[in-house]
Amino acid sequence: MTKLREGPDARAIHVLMLGESLDRQGGIVTVQKVILDEADDRIAYRHIATLPPGSTTRKVAVFARALLRLSWALLKDECDLVHIHVSDRGSAFRQTITASLSQLFGKPVVMHTHAGAFHDFYPRLPEPIRRTMGAVFRRCACLIALSESWRTFYVRVVGMPAERVAVLYNPVPLPPVVPERPAGELVRLVCLGRIVETKGSYDLIRAVAALAPELRQRIRLIMAGDGEAGIARQLVQELALGEQITVLDWIDAAKRDALLAAADIFVLPSYHEGLPMALLEAMSWGLPAITTPVGGIPELIQQDRTGLLVAPGAVAELAAAITRLAESSEQRRRLGQAARARVEPYGAARYVSRLTELYQSLLAKPLRAPEAVS
Repeated sequence: MTKLREGPDARAIHVLMLGESLDRQGGIVTVQKVILDEADDRIAYRHIATLPPGSTTRKVAVFARALLRLSWALLKDECDLVHIHVSDRGSAFRQTITASLSQLFGKPVVMHTHAGAFHDFYPRLPEPIRRTMGAVFRRCACLIALSESWRTFYVRVVGMPAERVAVLYNPVPLPPVVPERPAGELVRLVCLGRIVETKGSYDLIRAVAALAPELRQRIRLIMAGDGEAGIARQLVQELALGEQITVLDWIDAAKRDALLAAADIFVLPSYHEGLPMALLEAMSWGLPAITTPVGGIPELIQQDRTGLLVAPGAVAELAAAITRLAESSEQRRRLGQAARARVEPYGAARYVSRLTELYQSLLAKPLRAPEAVS
């Protein structure tokens, strides 16, 4: 177990953080890094990776090692609180185990939920598994939800006591300068994140194909992310869009920022989301966004005020929204400025300060018993 940060003050709150390995890709890792990098001397963090990149064998081995490290830390009473990052599917099962172990030792657990499809995953579980998982969630000292809509779900469906669910929108680094984006002949679109059907990746490619021919010639779309990039490239070739669309694999933060700085429009036509970091990052760069009203997105994007919303899977709607923004630099400028203003309250420093206050409040008062849920 590697100590990543320790405050010099012996009275610092010692937090054991469990989540994906920091060398993985994706929004959960980005959030973890913000927390660890921005923490001040009031908090001493230790991070235990529960999911590495690589093969299934490696993932099983790393999780087994994580359980041993967690058990040893709990036995030695090396933490005041356990902060667990969780998604759906395998992550939910793994972190139910880590949370149960932490609760067995009497440690307050903060369950930080990032799943975009937990509302589909959880109700479909077999009843004994669902009841067990739900009981573990309800024994947590606090559950962090990414939006008010997700807070409502965890209270109504999982049965979390309302007073134990806190809403923390994901943190976003704010570029100090937003570039000028003068109107030009070409209109540059960017889509970042996993390249899979549920992110609307193939809908976006088909929407570009559906544009009027004269507009399509002016469009340049870059898609970058892990997942099914090869399938996306094949679809681009089949639709003869090689001049308009470039599909990249996962890119690092520097290349991401360069793409966002150079782009005119950000597009994320997802079917499910928690609160996507890619959208927050694009908004922080002053980009107008075309996205879908799923998960916590409608709490950030209001139609024609801070972006444009289209129905998931609606290729014609998506093409119409692209057309609208591609043909109006003034609308792009207006929506981009409003998007930047909307996310300015979610800067990393403010986020970490609120998280620290949450830890302090949990350790200052006894844990109430959870409400019974049938």
